[in-house]
Amino acid sequence: MPLPWRERIAFALLLLRLGVAIALLPFAVDWRSPLLASLRPAALPALIALPLLLIAMDGWTLWTAPHNRIRRALSIGVIVAAGASLLATVSLEGSFRWVRARVLAADTAQLEKLGRHFIVGYRDPAEIDQLIDLRAVGGVFVGARNGLTADALRRQIEQWQDKRRRQGLPLLWIATDQEGGAVSRLSPPLPRQPPLAAVIAQSPDEGGRQTAAHDYGLSQGRALASLGVNLNFAPVVDLNKNLVNPNDRYTRIRERAISADPAIVTDIARHYCLGLREAGVRCTLKHFPGLGGVFEDTHVEAGHLRAPLGELERGDLVPFRALMGEGTFTMLSHARLTALDAARPASFSEAVVAGLLRNNWGHDGILITDDFSMDAVYGSKEGIAAASVAALNAGVDLLLIAYDPAQYFAMMDALLAADRGASLRPAVLARSARRLAAEDVAP
Repeated sequence: MPLPWRERIAFALLLLRLGVAIALLPFAVDWRSPLLASLRPAALPALIALPLLLIAMDGWTLWTAPHNRIRRALSIGVIVAAGASLLATVSLEGSFRWVRARVLAADTAQLEKLGRHFIVGYRDPAEIDQLIDLRAVGGVFVGARNGLTADALRRQIEQWQDKRRRQGLPLLWIATDQEGGAVSRLSPPLPRQPPLAAVIAQSPDEGGRQTAAHDYGLSQGRALASLGVNLNFAPVVDLNKNLVNPNDRYTRIRERAISADPAIVTDIARHYCLGLREAGVRCTLKHFPGLGGVFEDTHVEAGHLRAPLGELERGDLVPFRALMGEGTFTMLSHARLTALDAARPASFSEAVVAGLLRNNWGHDGILITDDFSMDAVYGSKEGIAAASVAALNAGVDLLLIAYDPAQYFAMMDALLAADRGASLRPAVLARSARRLAAEDVAP
């Protein structure tokens, strides 16, 4: 005999609640993932309120229909799944708050010592202000997401730098990602420029291209300097291998690269950097060892540069090797240079950073990581905390945490513990401190 319509509706709603409870679990277990950073303000109340509501509803179901075995089993399933989601959410939030409090209460001298190695973005201005007060960062990443007008951003940056002057510390690195074209993190408030590749394509001869690149960098640098930005994460010196990955939503090197020819890339990047430097802004070569030949999008998965080292030395590595001794910063990608280290991203690989760059190439300039919010680091076997320790031990100078600044606390907590436990290499840190001091902007 068919169930009455009210029973059918009640049963369907029960199945719906079970589906919701199960669907909540993966979000609850990893709701502090950087991939969910933009949803996090709304996620916490939802991940607490929804499970509580489901538990209450199915507790009532168990009370009112104790003899219906199927409904009873399903309701127990809802309560168990919702309870697991609630427990995971509360545990993760409690752990985060505990780590955050521990970092903020750490010894100021130790925070200053390690904080010089961080460039941190922000979603909450009060939080970055607090870190600057504690001397716990060496730079701030700014972008349009911060929602400030040009005048407001200029005033904000000047307030930060005044604070550093009063502290007697070098000025902060104020960094952004202003390549031109699709990656223009400060447009607005700055006007959007066309990609550098499109600009030089209008010049038929070498001299015209060089002038166009210099003028592009100078114009861009003056606009950035007018806001107080002194470090730009550009130019892209990855070669254009024209790789097409339908799932690549964020990297899209083929749309950002200057050229497929390493000689042209080197020449244009050099003149662009000269223009930028003329305006008082430092350039950053990215993304070592080159993302042009990496199929995967390292924002969301592990990436691999699988070419033999000899082939890379004739191609992808040419612009880096030519320009890294010219006062540039270099950004390390999260792709794995499989010829040297198939297990770890270049950004915290001992073989790549210490072995290739510091020892074999003898490079003594500033190395900064790509954003540690990316899943190629966060989702790696080591995880974001251990990766931070490995990066500094390998000889990296600056750790970038831009998209999800909340990850800073796990990273700093790991570094504080490693420093106290003598797991950080003093000689490597001392050399890095010397490199950073040589580049410091005087207060």
